[in-house]
Amino acid sequence: MSKLLLILHILAVVVGLGPVMVASSMFPSVLRRAQAGSDPAAARGALGVLGRICRVYAAVSVAVPVFGFGLASMHGGLGRPWLVASIVLTVLAAGVLVFLLPAQQGALDALDGGAAPGGAAAEGALAGPAGTATAPVAAPAAPGRLAMLAGVFNLLWVVVAVLMVYRP
Repeated sequence: MSKLLLILHILAVVVGLGPVMVASSMFPSVLRRAQAGSDPAAARGALGVLGRICRVYAAVSVAVPVFGFGLASMHGGLGRPWLVASIVLTVLAAGVLVFLLPAQQGALDALDGGAAPGGAAAEGALAGPAGTATAPVAAPAAPGRLAMLAGVFNLLWVVVAVLMVYRP
């Protein structure tokens, strides 16, 4: 039974987390291209697919800690420091994902609605007195923020993987 749980745990990581890690890392660069205007329809389609991959496989990846807890309890290792650290990092990664997925959806909505996140006009100008345009608005920081969140998410999982193999 232990070997079966280990196989399921590893498969859940590969099948569940792998696509989220890759798709979330690709999302910001595709978003930058979409915002730059180079083939926005294709970029929007790619962003929709990448966002869907992140959402669906994030739900599938719930199996990772489920099988992990099963393995740990089977081997009586829930109190081991490396495992406790892995659990804490897994919770942190889930917390990052809670911010990442809505931020991706917000970026998609901003592209569809023509407004930048935060309500700025798509033309990049604020309305001044009597409807005149004033200083241009900087491009939204959404791609950078999404890249940061994806990087932190991926780094947390890399540390968990090292802890699982190294077991200090």
